[in-house]
Amino acid sequence: MTIDAVLAGAGLKAALPPRLSTLEVTGLDYDSRRIEPGWLFFAFAGAHADGRAFAQQSMERGACAVVSDQPAPAGFASPWLEVEHGRRALSTAARNFYRHPDRHIKITAITGTNGKTTTGFLVDSILRAAGNTTALIGTVEYRLGDRLLPAINTTPESLDVCRILDDLRQLGGTHATAEVSSHALELGRAWGFAFHTAVFTNLTQDHLDFHETMERYFAAKSLLFNGGNGVLPRFAVINTDDEYGRKLKPGRSVEPITYGLESDANLRARKISSTTNGLEFEVQFGKTRFEIQSELIGRINVYNILAACGAGLTYQIAPDVIARGIAACTGVPGRFERVDAGQPFAVIVDYSHTEDALRNALAVARGLNPRRLITVFGCGGDRDRRKRPLMGEAAAAGSDQVFLTSDNPRSEDPLMIMNDVLVGLRRFDTPVTSEPDRANAIRLALRAAQAGDIVLIAGKGHETYQIFKDRTIHFDDREVAREVLAGFGYRKP
Repeated sequence: MTIDAVLAGAGLKAALPPRLSTLEVTGLDYDSRRIEPGWLFFAFAGAHADGRAFAQQSMERGACAVVSDQPAPAGFASPWLEVEHGRRALSTAARNFYRHPDRHIKITAITGTNGKTTTGFLVDSILRAAGNTTALIGTVEYRLGDRLLPAINTTPESLDVCRILDDLRQLGGTHATAEVSSHALELGRAWGFAFHTAVFTNLTQDHLDFHETMERYFAAKSLLFNGGNGVLPRFAVINTDDEYGRKLKPGRSVEPITYGLESDANLRARKISSTTNGLEFEVQFGKTRFEIQSELIGRINVYNILAACGAGLTYQIAPDVIARGIAACTGVPGRFERVDAGQPFAVIVDYSHTEDALRNALAVARGLNPRRLITVFGCGGDRDRRKRPLMGEAAAAGSDQVFLTSDNPRSEDPLMIMNDVLVGLRRFDTPVTSEPDRANAIRLALRAAQAGDIVLIAGKGHETYQIFKDRTIHFDDREVAREVLAGFGYRKP
């Protein structure tokens, strides 16, 4: 494909020089280490490095030109193409280069603070129950047909999404489901994608280290629905029990489906039965009624299931097929995941790392009627400090005993992070043990547990690492819990 075709609509600040406009482009990348002869290199600022610093390396590897939203470094003599917005240009170029896979693959985009991953797994399960070959892009994993790929970001760069969609199209696939984060929307990683269905789960305090205010955080999420992302979705599935869901205003051409338990929503759950074995309820959508049975637990999963049902309905999937897809999704890694080694108390690992998510997880656990509820949690470093005392308050309010520890401290002192959390914990009389070593905190909590208790290990969920200032180590809450339980003599055959 010629360079002028690849960059059509990409926001070039100046016309292409004649000698470049008909040049054949054989690939694209934003990582200079992957550049091959004839490729375009996209240089924009990342979280840890400025791509312009690697422009010369890309040329030495055979790049035909560099595309950037910043001027060329002094003395750079190779072709430099300046654009209005680097990541939007990459998204446009990627969709051009891969011949607009988003026009051939129907994509469900899911955004919100909590519930994105579980909702994504549920939507994908419904689509597969309907006989489709699918892709799933999210926090826990990327799935392409029957193949699992490692997940790098909740929402990868647009080029990576296009590659997955192109691979899916070559497999004969028809549908993809993607978590779309507020960072991705703000930065332009999802710019211009023609989403079939956009889902809004909820909005609670998180990522204010990046967005600064809830208003800006909400504005970033809203881009997916109001045309600020370049293209409007065909359908919007919105949780109107959430205050921000009620404020969300999709574009005029968008067909909305609202869902909830308490609001006057189009899609509702009735006759809810929630037990330790899962959920049963009736879905009501206009005159349509159908029964849901799921192994997922708790009220929060009623919302996730309703969101997935709404997405399924936008594809005109029959209610019995939707119900079959819901039933087939028996769990999500690190989302209220049980660790069972035959011990007489329950151990649950959950990703809840915001105040609202932690309150929800504790409410679900409390609904299982434990003798005591013991919580292990911490807060991440280099992230919004304002949520730390709020999470402490949530843990103390919902637990009978708390073990405060480290999450991913990153560049911060773990003890300083824990001090911020203690401000909220001390508003209650809940017994608290502070132990910065996460593995030891889990060991202490499991040692304290007795028959009939529930130990909730919160914050990291599916993650298999822990990030410190000077290193990243392998760390999996589930593995640590199993090892501790084995040390106590619990081994399930």
